[in-house]
Amino acid sequence: MGDIPEGGGASLTYNFSRFLGLEADYGANKNDNGTIQTVSIGPRLAYRNQGTTFFIHTLLGYNRLTVPNVETSDGIGAILGGGMDLDLWRRLSLRLFEADWVWSSHNFANEVDAGFPDLRRPQESGVRLRTGLVFKLGYPTLAIPAAACSIQPSEVMVGEPVTVTASASNFNPKHTLTYTWASTGGKITGKDTTATIDTNGVAGGSYTATARVADPKMKKGGEASCSATFTVKEPPKNPPTMSCSANPTSVQAGASSTLTCSCTSPDNVPVTISGWNASGGSVTGDGGTATLNTTGASAGPITVSATCTDSRGLTAASSSTVTVEVPPPPPPEASKLSECDFPNKVKPWRVDNTCKAILDDVAQRLQHDPDAKLVIVGNSGPDEKRKNLAAERAVNSKAYLSGGEAKQAIDASRIETRTGSAGTRTAEYWVVPAGATFSAPGTTAVDESMVKAVPDHPAAAKKKAAKPKAQ
Repeated sequence: MGDIPEGGGASLTYNFSRFLGLEADYGANKNDNGTIQTVSIGPRLAYRNQGTTFFIHTLLGYNRLTVPNVETSDGIGAILGGGMDLDLWRRLSLRLFEADWVWSSHNFANEVDAGFPDLRRPQESGVRLRTGLVFKLGYPTLAIPAAACSIQPSEVMVGEPVTVTASASNFNPKHTLTYTWASTGGKITGKDTTATIDTNGVAGGSYTATARVADPKMKKGGEASCSATFTVKEPPKNPPTMSCSANPTSVQAGASSTLTCSCTSPDNVPVTISGWNASGGSVTGDGGTATLNTTGASAGPITVSATCTDSRGLTAASSSTVTVEVPPPPPPEASKLSECDFPNKVKPWRVDNTCKAILDDVAQRLQHDPDAKLVIVGNSGPDEKRKNLAAERAVNSKAYLSGGEAKQAIDASRIETRTGSAGTRTAEYWVVPAGATFSAPGTTAVDESMVKAVPDHPAAAKKKAAKPKAQ
């Protein structure tokens, strides 16, 4: 069969993406040698660049071959080829050329009997060239611009940096893209496809970093965004540890004690001590040192406490105990029990019956308190001229108690005699309990080796023997 150069055709392509489409093609060639009609469908691949589109396609379909004086044959066919389009306008291109190799297979078995033995199963092939106009009903469907974000590491401790990377796809590779970064936590600093997040001061939790990718040259649709999450873990939040001590731990009421508290943080964060409090008395403190004043406090333990707070608000409390002691009994003191007057002007040293009755009571007191001692202070009036009169009054009182007619038999070693300066005709009797001392000012111990008791009725002086008369 000869060539059939005359003909025409049309095709329709649906583009799934910038590169891939599905093409349906119809072609017809006719002259005196016969007629060929093709209806085919198949994939088409295209490459678009600056107003030029190059394409190739592979089509399979239906071929109808009509030869003069022979029955029309329908068979299968294939088209393999490609071409080039030049953009004239956004909706119109010029098909500069299309060159296809066309193949078909037919069966003319019925024509063999009619005298055409060479037409049993012919396969027809040849080259088909086309040119024409391409009407673009719409721009080829492009893949939607997209972006994907990745983050490393995805889990950090507070203060550790995080790196985020954005990868854009389906943008025009010849256009420069802009990247805008944002984060729900930390300070993000980004340049182009990479950003760094500073997590200093960020609370523990999960945060999201977002990248917005844009093509400034595209008025519509040239934008995509992506995000990635990261986790910030706070350091262990261990509360501070605190201990307090008191010095001294026991005080008399009204005395003071110094309280000292120390506080440390296992996490090495700053700490402060405050909130001093006491269950008794009053406490004043500054930092880790305080003073407890027990004035007015009852006897017993007083608890003094304080609170330690770290920079994160975690607290610890500690206390120490100061015991206010029961006040000891006052130290024993000498006390004046009684005194005797010495009114006798003739015998001013004499212990009269009134004084003896007083001394009997003194003796009874000493008998009931065998550990006590007695101090007798003898005095003399300013008009009394007798030497050692005050001492004699003290010594005579002692003599009555230790061995007078009442026979009180008070141990003389328990009795001390002294002279005083009261300027009266008296003898004072001071009881000195065990552990006490007698410290009355203006008294002087009597030297009993020099001052002896004066008898109530001293013996009469011996008469001098008469001198013998001269013979």
